[in-house]
Amino acid sequence: MPIRQRLHRYRTNWRRLLARLGTAGATLVVLFLGVTPMGCYISRAAYEEAKILARRQPIEKLVARDNTPPALRAKLALVLEARQFAIDSLQLKADESFTTFSPLDRDTLVLVVSAAYRDRLERKTWWFPVVGRFPYKGFFDFGEAQKTAESLRDEGFDVTMGPSSAFSTLGWFNDPLVSTTVKADSVTLVNTVLHELLHTTFFAKGQVSFNESFATFVGGRGAEHFFRARGDSLLLRRAQDDWHDDRLLGEFWERTATEIDSVFATLPDTASTARIAARDTVYARARRRLVDSIGPELRTYPAGWVAKVPLNNAVLMARRVYAERLDRFDSVYAAANGDVSEAIRRVIRAHRDSVRTAEKKEKRGN
Repeated sequence: MPIRQRLHRYRTNWRRLLARLGTAGATLVVLFLGVTPMGCYISRAAYEEAKILARRQPIEKLVARDNTPPALRAKLALVLEARQFAIDSLQLKADESFTTFSPLDRDTLVLVVSAAYRDRLERKTWWFPVVGRFPYKGFFDFGEAQKTAESLRDEGFDVTMGPSSAFSTLGWFNDPLVSTTVKADSVTLVNTVLHELLHTTFFAKGQVSFNESFATFVGGRGAEHFFRARGDSLLLRRAQDDWHDDRLLGEFWERTATEIDSVFATLPDTASTARIAARDTVYARARRRLVDSIGPELRTYPAGWVAKVPLNNAVLMARRVYAERLDRFDSVYAAANGDVSEAIRRVIRAHRDSVRTAEKKEKRGN
């Protein structure tokens, strides 16, 4: 057989093989998305994200329209201003995020479920393709969120569940502003924009507490600088009060976690009942401290909140995700002479250096 014919047959066979593999791969993807629990979860999230993206309207056009309600127009204009501040003053990456607005047909965007073991300070985690493990799971299907929470309680976990008005796709899509977010007060709205744009700018895979606490710092301190630059002393004071409360409660959660770790260290892992009783004693003391000492110092929380907030391992761990060692970020901020942009650069550089150092040690160990 002439070589040209052999090459033709060779190419034809490979095309057929690749076509079959492509068909098989597509079939596996369909089965994964439609049959497995994770596949169904991803399918629902993709469907909801698609709806949000399909409803996007340019914010600039909405601000310019005469028929846009004045209150909405003011909030949308504030978002554009905060976004530009993030780009110009904080050097955050924005791409096309928060340039569009998507109205939702419900008051809650997602319900977030978190769980933790009752006899140790360890979060239950969920694995997601590409982004890795997370210690919480967001649900667009609220019934499924309730079922998941109940199932986790039945399995013996501490559980907490609450609404979230915003989320970031970490740069995968151009995140729009949604109507649940725009309902927030002006300080919270600016904080949210800066928080989410930090995620778009930098996100350490598999390190949720670092990512969220870093974003809490950027949102809090960034909002202060935004309203100071704007010359709005009233909202500047509110932003400062917000950050004060974030720091104060962050220290409370940190101290409580340390105390629980200490009592757990005195008891064997097998003594589950005794460990739970010991930690309940710590939570009782923490409640008194929260009501008697912390509550009177809080500036932005409603009266009675300290007496009602549940205290268990799931709540403790979920709160710490967003407020772990905020003092460390503030120390970098102080070293940068109160320059948020420089503090962001230093934190990112230090984190990358630590990752490289750890990788080198691991290679030497192998």
